[in-house]
Amino acid sequence: MSGPATPLAGRTALVTGGGSGLGAAITRSLLSDGARVVITGRNEATLKETATRLGPTVSHQVCDVSRPDDVRELAENLAGEEISILVNNAGIAGPVAPLTEIAPDEWDEVFDVNVRGVFLMCRAFLPAMTQRGTGDVVNIASVSGKRPLLRRTPYCASKMAVIGLTATLAGEVGPLGVTVNSLSPGPVSGPRMERNFRLEAERTGSTHEQAEQAFVARSALGRMVTEDEVGEAVSAMLRMRGLCGADIDLSAGMVAR
Repeated sequence: MSGPATPLAGRTALVTGGGSGLGAAITRSLLSDGARVVITGRNEATLKETATRLGPTVSHQVCDVSRPDDVRELAENLAGEEISILVNNAGIAGPVAPLTEIAPDEWDEVFDVNVRGVFLMCRAFLPAMTQRGTGDVVNIASVSGKRPLLRRTPYCASKMAVIGLTATLAGEVGPLGVTVNSLSPGPVSGPRMERNFRLEAERTGSTHEQAEQAFVARSALGRMVTEDEVGEAVSAMLRMRGLCGADIDLSAGMVAR
């Protein structure tokens, strides 16, 4: 006997950066709650492989969220879909270096994807939500936007910008029936953190294991969170109907330490 329908059943979600990592985990969680999902990203082969693997209720569209023309084309291609959930997950880690060694182009690239991309996607897909009087936006921020993370200034600044964008946008569209919230994961185990540990070890002359342990030691639970935990948190936030303008930490206690 099947259980009761979830609040996400039958809805269509759009997940940016959905081809791998957190985006794929978020997609899996939304699917498990009965949603249909459109995933976007810059690599068509990765998107196609993920969509094929996850099944017929997943489709894909190539889009670089930092490019207005790409986002405009995406919105036109999806004009026949009722996108009622937007998850702005696309993001890049950026350089690992002191601020004085970061090139302006490196700084701009991080903000183009991590902040401008959120702005462009919201600008493109919010009008239909507000016209219907219902919809949900979840922006993926980071605990790194709220505490020091040495040699990661572009990334930290961009994620704090996402939190600020979320709070203000919630005030604009909440009265029109649309919720906007952000989720701030702590360090998530996976390829991105492995890259960061490698670069930190190279810069400080430590081993990869030492760099990882120094980072994880800041967590109350003594570990990183998993991609699946992030996906489950997004689904949980979408079930919380009174949640709007909030930023939720999912850090294994990283902020508390």
